[in-house]
Amino acid sequence: MRHLLFCIALLLPASAGAQSAPVQQGPKNVPEFQPAFPKQTRAPAQNSGVRLNAETFAAPLERPWGIAPLPDGGFLVTERTGRLRYINAAGRISAPLAGLPDIFVKGQGGLLDVALSPDFANDRLVYFTYAKPLGRGLSATAAARGQLSDDKTALIGVADIFVQSPPSPSAAHYGSRIVFDGAGRAFVTTGEHSSRNERVLAQDLSTTYGKVVRINPAGGAAAGNPFGDEIWSYGHRNIQGAAVHPQTGALWTVEHGPRGGDELNRPEAGKNYGWPVISYGENYNGSAIGRGITKAEGMEQPVYYWDPVIAPGGMIFYTGEMFPQWQGDILVASLRPGGLVRLRLRDGVIVGEERFLQGRRIRDVEQAADGSVLVLFDNPKGSVLRLTPQ
Repeated sequence: MRHLLFCIALLLPASAGAQSAPVQQGPKNVPEFQPAFPKQTRAPAQNSGVRLNAETFAAPLERPWGIAPLPDGGFLVTERTGRLRYINAAGRISAPLAGLPDIFVKGQGGLLDVALSPDFANDRLVYFTYAKPLGRGLSATAAARGQLSDDKTALIGVADIFVQSPPSPSAAHYGSRIVFDGAGRAFVTTGEHSSRNERVLAQDLSTTYGKVVRINPAGGAAAGNPFGDEIWSYGHRNIQGAAVHPQTGALWTVEHGPRGGDELNRPEAGKNYGWPVISYGENYNGSAIGRGITKAEGMEQPVYYWDPVIAPGGMIFYTGEMFPQWQGDILVASLRPGGLVRLRLRDGVIVGEERFLQGRRIRDVEQAADGSVLVLFDNPKGSVLRLTPQ
């Protein structure tokens, strides 16, 4: 396999500190909106001193969306076009795995996230999310699981464990990250399918649009959910990044805003995160979201927001040794303007931001066993890049 090695220099020389200017990112879309508290947006730019080597680990892949590391040093990677691949530790890409269900590949729909069972060593279960076709052009976010065959060529006994309701005519905003809570239960994020008629359902507790759901590994509402059903939190737009904090066990998410207003949240049981009643963004045509407000009683503020957007993909908390300067930090994939965003988190507050690989459309980010960082370059001829320090 041919590897392309190139160096990515740190683009932002600003040093850390409370007096630092924020990352250069252009003017706000809605300059009249002010943050609710210090460092809720445009935190000081930080320089961790890291310069990156970025190596093409595996290519080509068509619109890679999610990645999960396997115990053998290989990885499972989804292609949004409906294929699941095994990539071995040397970067060799397998033929598509057999056994997947029918997948709705249209618009933003397709095969989306992938994650391993917390007990994968014993049960070999693989969990994944996808756009499920439901007839007459309708679809919904779904989560399923199946057992990885010993030769890694197929998923066996695939069955759905969650299907969003009701079906949607809009092939957009599927959300679709799946992460485990440390006690065997799974969080699945959904979107609200984007249209003006459907976005309001993020506030409707009779639907699973614009929600975080919390389910048992085989499906069904997890015990202790706040409303007695699958819903954990609501009022979300389109959550495409989720991670559980390695020390606290709290769920953190990143979601797409409209024109401005991408959000980092820490969703808590039963709480309302506001969409589409409050937002730090505006509609794509420049008009106001609802009444054009950013705060309302009974609705939670984001921990952090971006205007202009970063169009967030996946996220992780970095815990490795290869980048000691990043330990405990949040790494977020950015689709537009593209790149990898590092957030310095201290006592639940974002105190600094740093950006790498700017201009590259990064869909997901994962930490490898050796502490290197893998990112998915989302393109018709996409790839997995392996990031190491110079």
